[in-house]
Parts: sequence; structure tokens; C-alpha cells
Amino acid sequence: MMQILYFAWVRERIGLPREEVETSAATVSDLINELRAREARYDMAFADTSALRVALDQELSEFDASLKGVREVAFFPPMTGG
Repeated sequence: MMQILYFAWVRERIGLPREEVETSAATVSDLINELRAREARYDMAFADTSALRVALDQELSEFDASLKGVREVAFFPPMTGG
């Protein structure tokens, strides 16, 4: 099982702050594809990955990163300064 956290507008579009997911995804991109295939709200939330950042076990990562051994994936928009 993997914990997935959603922040800001990602959480608003999906309607959940977090969920536990059973996945066979090898990379973050694979996981996004699995999530998008679930329902329209996931498809809408992940339609533009250039507007998203991802952290694996609380470390900023890339979409091609391996999920091997990862317990937590967090999706959020880019941070803005100010």
C-alpha cells in the first residue's frame, strides 16, 4: 500500500486530502496514468503535469522517478515566493 497526498487545487479537484492506493506502477508517471484512468476528477487533476510537482517520501522528485520502496507520494502545485 502507498499513501498518496494531494495539496491545494489538486486536492480540490480530486476531493480528497489523501488516500491509500494499491499500485503496480513502476514510476510516478505510471502512477499518474493509473490514477487518471480511474475517474474524470483524477483525469482533470493530472491533465497538465507541467503544473505539478511531486515528492516521494517528503523529498522533491521527478515524474520518471522509481516508486520502488516508496511509502508516500505527494502531489502539489509549484511553490510561489512572497
